[in-house]
Amino acid sequence: MDVRDAVETDADRLAALANAPTAAMRRLVRDRTVRVATDDLGSDPNADTPSEADPIHGFVGFDVRDGVVHITRLDGTETAIERLLEEPLGFAATEGLPAEILLVESEADIAAIVEGAGFERLGYGPRFDGERTELYRLEETAED
Repeated sequence: MDVRDAVETDADRLAALANAPTAAMRRLVRDRTVRVATDDLGSDPNADTPSEADPIHGFVGFDVRDGVVHITRLDGTETAIERLLEEPLGFAATEGLPAEILLVESEADIAAIVEGAGFERLGYGPRFDGERTELYRLEETAED
């Protein structure tokens, strides 16, 4: 599985994966650091050029505010999510910052992956579309 920067032309596929509006995904790609997990690109000399035919298995969006790396969107297959978490966590480790993610309660599968990566549940956050959210935090970690 390869990870690359998202581009605006990925917005439709990100929207389908996240069951979200395409316009929201376009804004996400413009306003945050967004990385996508795709199939291995192998030795193709044009592999760094995203193709609409390349499947996207997951994505992560993150930014830094108030000395914390905030993972603002995370979705995809279990394998993709595990790999994609390495992106913001690697950045957080390099910068010596903690990382946080807010998940709705129905995202128990993602919560399990996040906890497996070392995040601790801090408690409930604000409601989102009527559903309760849970806040997870990973204190700064040393870069390997």
